[in-house]
Amino acid sequence: MGLKWQDSREIGEALYDLYPDTDPKTVRFTDMHQWICELEEFDDAPEKSNEKVLEAILLVWLDEFE
Repeated sequence: MGLKWQDSREIGEALYDLYPDTDPKTVRFTDMHQWICELEEFDDAPEKSNEKVLEAILLVWLDEFE
């Protein structure tokens, strides 16, 4: 079972694992969206995301980064 957009905690942690030296505050949502869609375990429709979903993922990633 792959990751879905609602799995913000797991996606945020995966982004941190892949980009540990990247400050999440410097990442554009368009880039983050692409990186999420490229995650090997991601299995959801790209168009199902929205700003609220991306913000939730970003907050998790930021929490991991700090």
